[in-house]
Amino acid sequence: MTATLDAPAGAAAPDDEVAEPPLAARAVPAALAPWHDPHPLLGWLGTLVIAIVAGVTRFWALGFPPGKNAIPTNGMNFDEIYYATEAQEMLRYGFEDNRGYMFIVHPPLGKWLIAFGEWLVDSPETSQQWLTNSIGWRLMPALFGCAGVIMIARIARRMLRSNLYGFIAGALMAMEGMSLVLARTAILDIFLQTFVIAGFGALVIDRDKTRARLGRLIADGADLTFGAPTLGPRPWRLAGGVLLGLACAVKWTGAYFFIGLLLLSLFWDRAALKSAGVRRPSRNWGRRSVLPGIGSLVLAPVGAYLLTYLGWFVGENGWSRHWADSNTASTRLKMPLGIRLPFDWGWVPGPIRSLGSWTYQAYEFHIHLDSGHAYASGPWSWLVLGRPVDFYYKGTNFTTAGQSPCGAKTCAREILLIGTPILWWAFVPMLLWLAWHWLTTRDWRAGAVWMAFIAGWLVWFMNLNRTMFLFYMAPLVPFLIIGLTMALGAMIGPGLPATVEFDEYEHEYAARRRRWGVAGASLFMALVIADFVWMWPIFTGGLLSYNDWHAHMWLPSWV
Repeated sequence: MTATLDAPAGAAAPDDEVAEPPLAARAVPAALAPWHDPHPLLGWLGTLVIAIVAGVTRFWALGFPPGKNAIPTNGMNFDEIYYATEAQEMLRYGFEDNRGYMFIVHPPLGKWLIAFGEWLVDSPETSQQWLTNSIGWRLMPALFGCAGVIMIARIARRMLRSNLYGFIAGALMAMEGMSLVLARTAILDIFLQTFVIAGFGALVIDRDKTRARLGRLIADGADLTFGAPTLGPRPWRLAGGVLLGLACAVKWTGAYFFIGLLLLSLFWDRAALKSAGVRRPSRNWGRRSVLPGIGSLVLAPVGAYLLTYLGWFVGENGWSRHWADSNTASTRLKMPLGIRLPFDWGWVPGPIRSLGSWTYQAYEFHIHLDSGHAYASGPWSWLVLGRPVDFYYKGTNFTTAGQSPCGAKTCAREILLIGTPILWWAFVPMLLWLAWHWLTTRDWRAGAVWMAFIAGWLVWFMNLNRTMFLFYMAPLVPFLIIGLTMALGAMIGPGLPATVEFDEYEHEYAARRRRWGVAGASLFMALVIADFVWMWPIFTGGLLSYNDWHAHMWLPSWV
């Protein structure tokens, strides 16, 4: 056959070179259809309202209790004495000098963030002046707390495809007491919570965009029976991996969420390929998702994690910085649960081996930390708020009520780390409903909440002898709020589509069902708002008479 290269325009092609007809457009499966937001402006207006509420509640009287130069612990809540102090050391040396406590038990990123707030408010060269400015060490926790509320509103809006439910989720997060207290305190858990939220949100966006890409291929007529082509660049997956790596750089317990959400992202990809009609999705999934995911979901997070130790690597006096200098390169690396790697790790650079040894020492410290604490609690009690944590308390006695600023002979101020009770007590029935919902519908959103529940609650049962506190649940709470919003959405029920014909009885039943659902959801939201307002003085250290303070202690274990 000789191809005709210079055929005149409009000439017919030879019989054996008839052009293939264009691929016919095909219907896109509902699971791959992108969401087209009908009211983006309304969504942003709702987010703005939520942001204002979050900002006011997180920044109102943020400096209380104020720092005091002579006795700094008098102006510090709970573990602020550790983290605010170590943050100053980061500014001065680039690492935690920690002369008072002699051992570092958490990664540096959260302390770097606290230090940044202190740097913005006070110069590190001003001797002990930073001790008097509590706003400095609480500035970044408050900002991160606000960011977490805003992100939950946007993430829930995307997941539930509703401006209303995004607004409800944001409002519940803004009124969640434990997250509020953490956002007003210079400890690490609010940073962990926010990085986990951000990483999850990035992976949700990646899920949507990947499915939309597959949907466009099908709409253009592509046959994906034998596998999908490359899924293209995935910047949101890369961002999700980096953010989860940074969560681990705040507290090592972020690793549970890192592993859980990494698996979740991979499961979503396989389900998307199956929805696209791929006959053997596992094989195509391995080539198009798992192997490319090594870079974005493993290497990039590890790199981001190591970068947060830059000050420690550069410095000469950081804790355990020169461990490798006095230990032979053939020393085998110990791993958690008594596991030892079956090979030497001498090929690893000395500073990295020193960091690995330090990390193992910290792991050993945490799992064997079983000393008693007045506010310690086990994970079985967290969901019912069995034992909150007293962050700050000061009671004052007066001779007469006339001398008292609270109108009684005894006044009290307390900052109690506790969730908003009405909100938290709805979590257990929500989780039971969510399990049933996932079993009957395989709703990916219910699966995401339960994966987070495993990473944020069930893992703590591995070592019940360890000293634990309620705020260890901080990174899980946003997922529980997403699940609760789903439950409220199920309570409200779907609207009445105008295109569907109902007989009179069916229409009346559906309308009555929706009215009762709206009433029930509205009543719950009203109770949460009222409860949040009632608990506000306990969240923020408000001045109360002793009797009023005691009236806020609903359970004996709260005292």
